[in-house]
Amino acid sequence: MQLGKWIIIFGLVVTGIGVLVYFFHDKLQWFGNLPGDIKIKKENVQVFIPITSMLLLSLALSLMLWLFRGMKND
Repeated sequence: MQLGKWIIIFGLVVTGIGVLVYFFHDKLQWFGNLPGDIKIKKENVQVFIPITSMLLLSLALSLMLWLFRGMKND
C-alpha cells in the first residue's frame, strides 16, 4: 500500500477516536481510573502513572493489528 493511503487511514482513525472521545467522554471516565493506575497527590506535586490503562490499550492495539495483519494475508 502506498504511503499516502496509510496517512489517510491513520488520519481517519485519529478522527474517529476524537469523535468518540468528544461525544462519549462521560462514558470513558473509567479509563485512567483502573486498579493498578498510580495517582500520587502531594502539596506541590501530582504524579499519575496509568500502568493498567496503558496495558489494556496496548493489548487492544496489538489485537487490532494482529487482526488486520491476518486479513491482509488472506
